[in-house]
Amino acid sequence: MWLVRLVPVETRYRFMWYRRWTFPLSALLSVLAVAAFLHFGMNTGIDFRGGTVMEMQAREGNADIAQIRVDANQLGFGNVEVQEFGTPRDVALRVQLQEGGEEVQQEVVSTLRSMFETDYDIRRVEVVGPRVSAELVQSGTLGVVMAIFGVLVYLWFRFEWHFAIGAVIATLHDLVLAIGFFAITQIEFNMTSIAALLTILGYSLNDTVVVYDRIRETMRKYKKVSVYEVLDIAVNATLSRTILTSLTTFLALMALAVLGGEIIKGFAYAMIFGLVIGTYSSIFVAAPILIYLGVRASSGVGSAARSEPDAAQPAE
Repeated sequence: MWLVRLVPVETRYRFMWYRRWTFPLSALLSVLAVAAFLHFGMNTGIDFRGGTVMEMQAREGNADIAQIRVDANQLGFGNVEVQEFGTPRDVALRVQLQEGGEEVQQEVVSTLRSMFETDYDIRRVEVVGPRVSAELVQSGTLGVVMAIFGVLVYLWFRFEWHFAIGAVIATLHDLVLAIGFFAITQIEFNMTSIAALLTILGYSLNDTVVVYDRIRETMRKYKKVSVYEVLDIAVNATLSRTILTSLTTFLALMALAVLGGEIIKGFAYAMIFGLVIGTYSSIFVAAPILIYLGVRASSGVGSAARSEPDAAQPAE
């Protein structure tokens, strides 16, 4: 039986040699991401800024989301979100928080009712104030921090402390670049974006754990080679799996980005970026960082102090 192989069975790429370029590149990108966040800020959605939420159901046929969006934007209330939920007849309309206090918010509700109540049944109306939105920001931030802390604890018990610190550095690298992506592109940052960030962290962590597990196995197998070579062997051994996993995930995300509609596009674009960065960091950040953390093999393999093989160019 013929098998499709995107990567040769045995590769000998010198990935650790590339750290001389990838580490400065990662540092530069991280600095740019932080600068973009401080300069541009995040284009926060209604979930974080507060606003009015109105759930409606079409009296006849399916809800016309495109027309609702056009009509709501004509009212001049600023950022408007229209999203289908439940059945095709149900739709949620969100309008950003208006300045002027409670009276202004009630005027917004009255205006929206008068525009849509002819064709739609108004099922629920809710005004999200600044206090609620601030709590959502705190909850989202806490969720990301707890996820990173969970990563540290898990890897500390699963591997040695070197691996735990390396995984956290790679995870923070992906998180910083993902936040910089949102700041530069100004894609709306809402609760769906928090889900995207947590998914990116999970994907990156999964890739890192696979590479680290193979590194540990390789260290036990090869007892007379340098750590540089051990890391190269381990990364090459997982390369085919990494490429195939990334490719299939990329195809699914591209389908969401192209066919998923306006609501899901931001999530899909963020996930595509996170997929690329997560794959990159598991190979070019998580693995070589072990050299600088002084990792030693558990079965008598040489340590990171042993010299790296001299080479002007990486072997393939």
